[in-house]
Amino acid sequence: MNIYKFYNTSGWKEKNNISKDAELFEDLRKNSENYVSNCRKRLLKYIPKKGQHILDFASGPLQYKEYLEYSKNYKFRHCVDFSKSAIKSAKKKLKKKGKYYCGNFFNIKLKKDFFDCILSIHTIYHIKKEKQKNAILKLLKVAKKGAPIIIVYSNPDTIISKIKKIFKYKRNKKDKLYFFCHSNSWWYQFSKKAEVKIFPWRSFSSQHQKILIPDNFFGKFMFKILILFENCFTNFFANNFQYITIVLTKK
Repeated sequence: MNIYKFYNTSGWKEKNNISKDAELFEDLRKNSENYVSNCRKRLLKYIPKKGQHILDFASGPLQYKEYLEYSKNYKFRHCVDFSKSAIKSAKKKLKKKGKYYCGNFFNIKLKKDFFDCILSIHTIYHIKKEKQKNAILKLLKVAKKGAPIIIVYSNPDTIISKIKKIFKYKRNKKDKLYFFCHSNSWWYQFSKKAEVKIFPWRSFSSQHQKILIPDNFFGKFMFKILILFENCFTNFFANNFQYITIVLTKK
């Protein structure tokens, strides 16, 4: 499915306050609520405590309450998205605190060495694989020296993906959004321009999470243990599980 078409038609449409995006790609069960919230709040560890300008690349409609916390100590949050409905929703939430850019990121003019912090959550892997490097280079260009570029990305070399290869499982690509993930080692090509660090963000995709962890009291307990392990064994989880946070601190 075409990314642009999805997010400019049904992607951000809501039913009972739940968007189509959330319905398809999030674990909305009650037992996972605290775990999912804690994963989103993890980004607060890497966001500087204060600043003037924070850039949110592919901000969407800021659909989760935790997303609003990211810019609470900033004067302006600059939202970039190609979806008109996403920008419209972001405006309602940020009002005058927001600056808004609707269009193709590569065509939008942004000031060099300008942003105190940059966010890109579940965005880069939806860009064509040959253009992902250019997107990162543009983010590095517009970040201030010492500013972190915080990217939520996906690790293609997970334990689950290795198990699937053994059983020759093939992903059904029909009606799937474009998605390509480079290996964790790919990120170190930016080491000359930035300090590169990789942390765990969330261990499983929502699809796998709903299969592996039951929607009951025991499942809630499993989530508590999971987040404890993720916090204690960061390298292991970043290298072997699904979602990662890449922090590029501009040199």
